[in-house]
Amino acid sequence: DRLRRIEAMMSTYDPESELSRLNRFDRPEWFEVSPETAAVVDEALRIGRLTEGGFDVTVGPLVSLWNFGPVRRTTDRVPPPDEIEEARARTGLEKVEVRLSPPAVRKHRQDVSIDLSGIAKGFAVDEIADLLERSGVENYMVDVGGEVKARGRNPKGKPWQIAVESPVAEKREIYKVLPLDRLAVATSGDYRNYFEQDGIRYAHILDPRSGKPIAHRLASVSVLDPSCMRADALATGLMVLGPENAYNLAVREELAVLFLVKTPTGFVEQTTPQFEQMIETAP
Repeated sequence: DRLRRIEAMMSTYDPESELSRLNRFDRPEWFEVSPETAAVVDEALRIGRLTEGGFDVTVGPLVSLWNFGPVRRTTDRVPPPDEIEEARARTGLEKVEVRLSPPAVRKHRQDVSIDLSGIAKGFAVDEIADLLERSGVENYMVDVGGEVKARGRNPKGKPWQIAVESPVAEKREIYKVLPLDRLAVATSGDYRNYFEQDGIRYAHILDPRSGKPIAHRLASVSVLDPSCMRADALATGLMVLGPENAYNLAVREELAVLFLVKTPTGFVEQTTPQFEQMIETAP
């Protein structure tokens, strides 16, 4: 019931969801939303600013333009520069405003649309985890679309073992196993959803600042955090920034992050001090 309610608020696939109705709203006025939707939009904008625009919930027009949206064309193509610029004009964190009391969202341009798919799954995980804990459940693992939060022990009496996948497109294999207790993990990578044209791979993760798919050596970002909503959005935002900028930001903000960076001879692992500390103190 709780998941259905969250979907009714934040789904872009349900035309009657709260978010879909907000996206159709074409006046520069406050649109009343649920406290949950307002809280998620507020956190999305905060993480968007933290990641210097790397995470942007208004990126939908670009996602559709590059054929990675919910409605897919039968053929992929690289959009011409003028179409990219037109889509970019409809995106940007500054075009959305949120207030928490009374909860409402305002769009400063009528054709702006908000897509919470990069943060709402994490929010759903947190909500279900909270529901279980309030019901007295001390051992659980919640997984919504690959975003995971765990507490306590698995059926074997050990901490929950959550695998981080190797960022290899051709096969599926485990890179590292993380023991989770009262922690969430979210991973973002460029190795599953992409298309190739003229020998160039175009990944589904777009840089909202350029309007184009990311093109750097960072292959995978895994974030550990008590909040799955926060981990979910941070993983995407850091993935957009690239290896150097993302690592520097993660260290400065004391984030627990595992980076896998492409090199000519394979993948190189980089971790922040906070990540190492969390893994070392895991039960």
